[in-house]
Amino acid sequence: MKTFVAVLGLASLVTLSACDSAKENKVENAYENQAEALDNQADNMEAMADNLSGNAENAAENAADALENKAAATREAGEKAGDAVEKHQ
Repeated sequence: MKTFVAVLGLASLVTLSACDSAKENKVENAYENQAEALDNQADNMEAMADNLSGNAENAAENAADALENKAAATREAGEKAGDAVEKHQ
C-alpha cells in the first residue's frame, strides 16, 4: 500500500511539473509571437530601404535596426516572464 501511495504521489508531482511547463511555454510563446511580428516588420523595412537612397535609406535601415532590437528585447522579456511563472507555481 505504501508503494502505491508513493507512486501516486510521484505521478501527481510529475503532472504538476508538466502543468508549470505548459504555463511557462504559453507565456514565452506569446512573447515569441510578438518578437516574430517585429522581425517581420524589420524585414519589410529593410526591403523598403533597398528601394530608397540617401537619407531615406539610412532612416529606413535605422528603423529596421530598432525593430530588431525591440524583437530581441521582447524575447528576453518573454524568457524572464516564463521563468517568473515557473517560480510562482
